[in-house]
Amino acid sequence: MKNAFVRLKNDLQTLTDDLYETEFFTSGKVLVIGCSTSETIGKHIGKSSSDEAAEVIYSHFSKIAGQENMHLLFQGCEHINRSLTTSRHTMEALNLEEVTVVPHKEAGGSLSEFAYKELSDPVVVESVIADRGIDIGQTLIGMHLKHVAIPVRTSVKTVGEAVVTIATTRPKLVGGPRAHYK
Repeated sequence: MKNAFVRLKNDLQTLTDDLYETEFFTSGKVLVIGCSTSETIGKHIGKSSSDEAAEVIYSHFSKIAGQENMHLLFQGCEHINRSLTTSRHTMEALNLEEVTVVPHKEAGGSLSEFAYKELSDPVVVESVIADRGIDIGQTLIGMHLKHVAIPVRTSVKTVGEAVVTIATTRPKLVGGPRAHYK
C-alpha cells in the first residue's frame, strides 16, 4: 500500500507541473477538487475511503492554493448533494451560502471530511460557480463549474488508479453574426 501513496504523490506532482505550464493556477480564481479516494487506491467509488489518500491530496492542493492565492473548495459525494467544504474566508469572499452538515466518510467522503478537520474555520456550502476544476475518480464536479467548461489535457491520465479530468472555463460568447470577440 505504501507504493500506492508514493505513486499518488508522484502523479499529483506531475499533474501540477503540467498545469503550471497552462497557467491553470491563477491568483483569485476558484478551484473545485472532487475526489474518490477509493478510486485512487484502485477500489470502487465510495467503498474503500482512504484517510491517507485524502491527506496526500488535501495537503498537495491546499499548499498550491495558498501559494497562488486561490479559493479552494472540496466537493463531497452525492450523500450530501455534492456540497463543498471550504474555509469561512472563501465562503464570505465569494458570497456563498452555508449549509448545515459535517462531512464524513459515509456522507461526504474522506477528502471532504479531511478538509473539514484541517481547515481552521471550515464551512460547507451548497454550490459555487468555479473557474477551475479537478475531478479525480469521476465524481462529477461539472455542476460547480461556470457554464462554458474547457477540458485541459495533461500527460497525467490517472491520479493513483483514478481517472482524472481537468477543466478551466471561459465566458460565454454572446451575440450573433455582427458580434466581435477578443
